Amino acid sequence: MKIIVQRNLKRQIHTYYNMEDYITGETRRPGRIEVVCGSMFSGKTEELIRRMKRAKFARQRLIIFKPVIDTRYSAEDVVSHDRNAITSVPVKTAKEILEHANEVDVVGIDEAQFFDDDIIEVCNTLANRGIRVIIAGLDMDYKSKPFGPMPQLLAIADDVLKVHAICMHCGNHAYVSHRKVDVDGQVMLGEKTEYEPLCRECYKKEMARTQGYVSKLF
Repeated sequence: MKIIVQRNLKRQIHTYYNMEDYITGETRRPGRIEVVCGSMFSGKTEELIRRMKRAKFARQRLIIFKPVIDTRYSAEDVVSHDRNAITSVPVKTAKEILEHANEVDVVGIDEAQFFDDDIIEVCNTLANRGIRVIIAGLDMDYKSKPFGPMPQLLAIADDVLKVHAICMHCGNHAYVSHRKVDVDGQVMLGEKTEYEPLCRECYKKEMARTQGYVSKLF
């Protein structure tokens, strides 16, 4: 019995110190920019929410923003496709973020591809203030072209994570968000009815089948 009690005590002490290391590691992160990118349904927002909740657990002050046009699941919250949610501040322009990001340690930005080019300067300004900036966004549009300010955000990032959805045609890693409906324009909010993730080969086949201009895209 005495041996069992001692073992349990050691486990509790080990867990305690792991928790202290965990919290200290989060609170000591310097100003930096982290970008999570990929196609639709790849888990970008899920990863953003996970990192923000981890920061909150580490007792950090945080705030998360999203473009006001994104009202698919909620007008206020950032919501993943799996319906995980976190309270956010919807903004019309990137510069509005600086007006709200006061006395915080971590700033989260979802759907960054929808913001104007000022988002680049805004993120650099925040990072230079010592704030950790976590960004999630589509790196390419439905035509497999770089989306909005994402290329520049990827260039200035301290850390980049590209996540992958599963191709709905063959099961390989998805490459792009294929738009299934015949609507032009780079920005069109939608879900599984309007978009599907496809790998490069399946996307090429789909373009050749439906529009016949695959040579212009690749």
